[in-house]
This record gives sequence, structure tokens and C-alpha cells, in this order.
Amino acid sequence: MQTTFALGTIDWVIILIYFVFVLGIGWALRKYMKNATAFLEAGRSLPAWVTGLAFISANLGALEVIGMAASGAKYGMMTVHFYWIGAIPAMIFLAIFMMPFYYGSKARSVPEYLKLRFDEKTRGFNAFAFAIMTVFSSGISMYALALLAEVILPLNIDWNILGLRIGEFDFYLLISAIIVLVYMVLGGLTSAIYNEVLQFFLIVIGFLPLVIIGLVDLGGWEGLKSQLPENMIHSWKYAGNAEANPMGVGWFGVLMGLGFVLSFGYWCTNFLVVQRAMAAGSMSAARKTPLVGAFPKMFLPLLVIVPGMIAVALTNMGELTLPLKEGTMNTDYDKVIPVLLMNYMPVGVLGLGLTALMASFMSGMAGNVSAFNTVFTYDIYQSYLVPNKPDLHYLKVGRWTTVVGVLVSILTAYVARSFNNVMDFLQLIFAFINAPLFAAFLLGMFWKRTTGHGAFWGLIGGTVAAAIHHGLTLPANASPGVKGGYIGILHQYPSEMAQNFWTAIFAFSFALVITLAVTLLTKKIKTDDQLRGLVYSLTPKVVDDSKHWYQKPGFMAVIVAVIALTLTLIFW
Repeated sequence: MQTTFALGTIDWVIILIYFVFVLGIGWALRKYMKNATAFLEAGRSLPAWVTGLAFISANLGALEVIGMAASGAKYGMMTVHFYWIGAIPAMIFLAIFMMPFYYGSKARSVPEYLKLRFDEKTRGFNAFAFAIMTVFSSGISMYALALLAEVILPLNIDWNILGLRIGEFDFYLLISAIIVLVYMVLGGLTSAIYNEVLQFFLIVIGFLPLVIIGLVDLGGWEGLKSQLPENMIHSWKYAGNAEANPMGVGWFGVLMGLGFVLSFGYWCTNFLVVQRAMAAGSMSAARKTPLVGAFPKMFLPLLVIVPGMIAVALTNMGELTLPLKEGTMNTDYDKVIPVLLMNYMPVGVLGLGLTALMASFMSGMAGNVSAFNTVFTYDIYQSYLVPNKPDLHYLKVGRWTTVVGVLVSILTAYVARSFNNVMDFLQLIFAFINAPLFAAFLLGMFWKRTTGHGAFWGLIGGTVAAAIHHGLTLPANASPGVKGGYIGILHQYPSEMAQNFWTAIFAFSFALVITLAVTLLTKKIKTDDQLRGLVYSLTPKVVDDSKHWYQKPGFMAVIVAVIALTLTLIFW
């Protein structure tokens, strides 16, 4: 195993080729970006297999690679709940029930759908909230890339520019921002989607050798299990008692907090992933998009969770040392993947692994920035600031919004540094934004009586409930501040993730009750004709145009569900 680290010429060549490809895709597509629809919506012309892989790859950024590996090291096999319970059911629901509303309504974004279903103020609140969420998520990907480069490619930079100290982390943060900015400004959403497909294959090719080498070194799966505590190698066995598992969450918290609220809130209402399906060329392709993505999604734990468990096993054997978070005595789980790469990958393969990591981070950054510029341009700028302008005006605004989104993301990257697991930070953001939104969607789609006033106050109430719960609770061994406890400390959770799950439960529950109560106290304004195509009971049954029975979304959904259930039972 390596004790020193250096990139060979072949490694640098692989990395350089990747960046040439990324920028080349943006350059090749620039001539097709003739209007705002092409730049922000990819012209709704892409096939299901492309949008399906982009659907997963947009989520395959720091959240998946750094965050899931960190969670694998911190929580063990319970992390697979983010896939088989926390993703697959929601992706099936999105494909079968929700895509007909999104795609059929011709809405250009999730906030615009909210305007059609409810009213302007509900759209406005969600647009601003979503814009905040995307720049935070993009910032996390930037933070992860800078962290990787800081660990693996140390330059010993210590500059002082206009009184500002610029170190390695700051330098790499700026470089990553510039690269994403260039190919996003050139090629818009289409560039982001095709790069995400490329990045998906790079991640699989780059990470598979890491897992294989690590398992061989440990003596296979049984060897890995022998070096880990019993409660780290099961997903459900120890969920009956929150104190008995490393995540500190019982079965109700997992099912309700993650499997229902956070999962459906993210996959069904988050425009970042929905945008990929809406770029499909037909209703059938749009509905298949989440299902096509679900197949690789179910097996990604092998590539992103198992490496974290391998790192802990090697640490327990004394063959590896995981670094501490700067200025603390806490393990910095976010550095699991960089440390494994440094210790395992030979020259050549190392360049491939590094390229895969960079691809994942840029995928996350570009995905969030593309969603941000669409929502800001259509749902904030065009709706509230400067309406009724020519299409070319909004194309220019979309490009400048991309610049602004990247700059703000740089600032949010520094907030992410206070967490030792970016997954904890991301789930906290989702608990504040997506959990209340899912409550409004759930009532709005299946109860035509739901009013815009109810949805609006439900969103506000749910967000406030999340802030109050977070402000009154704190994870174990944490200090009041970004992680909570800023109002007072009424309860301490065993882990950040346990706190996140319960924050989401409180946010969803309050939003649901408030939306229901306010709806009953206000008059229904929209007629059935206005709600046609936006509410389940008023929407005609979708006629699928698939040529063969095995291509139909319903059949694909059953296959996905059976595989996910089988995997859950195997790793129970």
C-alpha cells in the first residue's frame, strides 16, 4: 500500500483529456443555444436513456460520492436506506403519478407548476426557497472538489491579495467554479445533461477498481464484516432501537423521516432532478426517465457506501489512518475517498479515479446551477422583476444568472466546511425546503379542494416548524450554531442524521396540518376546468406510446420495486 503520493504523466493526461471533453461539449453546443427554451429547457427533445442517466448523474455529485462514502464510514450499512427506501419508491411514484402533471402541464419548472395549481405567492415562495437550496447544494460540490484537490494535489499556496489570504482550498474552489461556469454559459442545460451522462460512466469506471482492490485486500465481504461492529453490517436488524445502531434512528424515523418525507420531498418536488425528466422528447420518455435512472441507482451503494466501510475496516486493522477535522478531535469522514485513492490507486488508474471524483463534483455543481438559472430566470426575474421581454433578453439573463449562481455557490462552500459529513448538511437543507413542499404537493395533487392560501401558509408554517425544531435540538458532541441549539437545547440526538430526519418529520407534519386547516377556512378559487391536468382526479388517463409491453412505465416500475425489495432482504 502506498505511503507517498504523486501523480504520473498518464494521470495528468487522463485529467486533461476529461477537461477538454467537458469544455468541448459546451463549445460544440453553443451554436444551438439560440433562445431561452434551448438554453434553459434543452428544447424538450432528449431520449429517455439520456435523461434517465442524467437524472441520476445530477444527483451523483458530492452528495453521492463524498457524502455517501462518509456516511458509509460513519453509519455503515444503514446508509443504504438512502437508496432502497429513500429513493426507489419515490422515483416510482414520480414516474407513474407525478410526471404526467409536470410534463403535461407544459410548466417550465416546479415553481411554475405551483403557480398553475395554486397561485402566484405559492410559486414565489418556493422559487426563492429553491434558489437558496440549489446554491447551497452547488456550494457543497465545490467544497468537496476543493477538499479533494487540497488533500491530493498540495501546492503550498499562501497568497495575500488585497488583504485576503488565499490558500490551497480557496485556489481550487475558484478553479472548479471557472470550469463549470464556462461550459454552462456556453451550452446551458443540454451541455449539463450530456456532461452528466459522460460523468456517470466515468464514476463507475473510476470507482469500481477502488472497491475491488479494497475488498480483495480485506479478504472479500466476509473479511470486511469481520473488521466492523455487528451493527454496521446490517440495514434493518438494529433499527428497532435507536441506541443500538450507529445512525441513532429507529425504524419509524427511517420510514417516516427518510423513506417518506425526505425521499418523496426530494425526488418528487426537487426541480434539479425533475428538470432532467422534463427535457425528454415525449410524455412516455419523461415517465421512463426516473425508472431508467432507478436501475443503476439501486446498485450505486457498491461504489459509494462500501468504500467508506472499507476505510473503517482498514483503520481498525491499523493499515489506514483517517484524518481529523481541522481544529477538532472528530474524524473527517469527508476525506474517506481521497485517502483511499492515495493509498490504493497505482499510476494511471489513479488518474482515472481522480477524474471520476472531479466528474461527480462538477456534475453536482452544474446540475444545481442549471436548475437555479431556470427558476431564477422564469420564476423570479420574468415573473416579478422584468416581464414581457423578448426571448433573447431572457437568454442573456439566463447566462448572467449562471454567473451569479456560481459566485454565490462559492460563498456557501465555506459553510459546508463546518460539517464532517456533507450528507448531514444536505439532508438538513432538504428538511427545511423539501419537507414542507411535499406536504403542499401531496394535498394539492390528490385533493382538488386545496387552496393557494392553504399551500402558501403551509409552506411558511412547515419551514418555521423546521427552524424551531432545529433551534431547540442539537446532535451529540456538537456546539450550538449551524448544527442547531441556537434557541435553546430541549433535546439531544445521537447524530446529525437523526436530528435531520426528525426535523423533516416536524416540518412535513406542521405543513400538512396548516395547509389542511387554512384550506377549510378559505374559499376554493380555481374551477375544475382550471385544475384539469393539474389534479389527479381531473386528469385524463395517460395514453402510453411505448411500442412493446416491456417498455411501459408500469412494467418497468414493478421490476424496479422487486429488485429493490430483494436487495433490502439480502442485506437486512
